[in-house]
Amino acid sequence: MHGQESHRPQLLMINKFWFLLLINCSFVMGNESFGIVVHGGAGVLSNLSTEQQQIIEKKVSETLISAYKILENGGSSLDAVEFAVSEFEDSPLFNAGRGSVYTSEEVQEMDASIMSGLDRSAGAVASVRKIKNPIRLARKVFEKTEHILLVGDGAESFARSIGEPIVDPIYFYSEKNLKRLRKVKSKVVQNQLIQDKIGTVGAVALDKSGNISAATSTGGMTNKMPGRIGDTPIIGSGTWAQNKICGVSSTGHGEFFIKFQVAKEVCTRIEYLNQSLEESSTDIIQELKQIGASGGLIAIDKDANISTPFNTDGMIRGSITNKSELNFAIY
Repeated sequence: MHGQESHRPQLLMINKFWFLLLINCSFVMGNESFGIVVHGGAGVLSNLSTEQQQIIEKKVSETLISAYKILENGGSSLDAVEFAVSEFEDSPLFNAGRGSVYTSEEVQEMDASIMSGLDRSAGAVASVRKIKNPIRLARKVFEKTEHILLVGDGAESFARSIGEPIVDPIYFYSEKNLKRLRKVKSKVVQNQLIQDKIGTVGAVALDKSGNISAATSTGGMTNKMPGRIGDTPIIGSGTWAQNKICGVSSTGHGEFFIKFQVAKEVCTRIEYLNQSLEESSTDIIQELKQIGASGGLIAIDKDANISTPFNTDGMIRGSITNKSELNFAIY
């Protein structure tokens, strides 16, 4: 008995140590930064009516709140960005999924990609015409195959094999987008394509575990050549996620974003030049403007700092983190 009693103070000290350690860990974990930022495309947005702006704000805000709850409840950033982008794909308000614009042959061809910064897993699809939610299929590409990018008929065949929803192309029909295409065609002079700049949706998130994910989806350019693929499904150009650094989703003139690997470049400058997220992303977008490339991007870093630079008339965007309230803006 005496021997057991002599060990009690030591045991009490050990128990107190573990108790304090658990309390400290809980405090730290409870204060982990997390959040999400989304975009609905950059471009010529000055013709949006007040009513249209309010409708877009409502959709973006509702989507942000639901995606944020995923993170708040301990869900993954990958689930949050997939959810947000699929919500935009289901809406005719944006140039992605159901709202996709038309090619020069009056069909819709959609691209999407998604990436996890945890292990750099990534999946993408391009030039799909019958996939209800391209972003969901993009995720299945890296979860169920050894590949990263599937295109056209091959992507749709894969979707059928795993039971991913296939829809009749009439699902994507838009009289508004068809009229826009024909208007653009009437303004093609001397091979100079007047492009519809509104396009692409995306989401980037940081979860409580410190994992960063990014996702991007688009219908591409109005009047694009059939088979044209922009930056959206190209990992490093339209989408990039890198734990402990940042995640990025881009929107704009895809050919330039591919040439300069814009999404990855943002993170590279942070990692190797010790720039802040704001410095890196803003500098790149301004550099693009200097060479005639229009667009923007959204980004989040390991501390849930957010940056949303653009060099166009406007960019539909919104964000919410555990450090800041919901924010929405177009201009």
